Amino acid sequence: MPTIKLYGAARCHKTQYYQLFLDDTGLAYEFLDVEHDKANAEALRGLYENGKLNFPTITIGKKKLRNPQKEVLIKWLDKLVTNKNIL
Repeated sequence: MPTIKLYGAARCHKTQYYQLFLDDTGLAYEFLDVEHDKANAEALRGLYENGKLNFPTITIGKKKLRNPQKEVLIKWLDKLVTNKNIL
């Protein structure tokens, strides 16, 4: 199973939305706060050519999703993680 990572900030309402969504799926994921951990911020910057902190960003293995719509996130989770319907 590919690793799921959520790059974001604890104060960000969109990040909080994705945390709740991922919690509801029951899938294991890692939350990487880019405001409180410089290493997380640098890892996120490394995902983008512009080097900006484009959060929230979710990675599923090598697939990168920048602030995806719920339907898009479900599609990629179904495809890459479980091969079954998430919700």
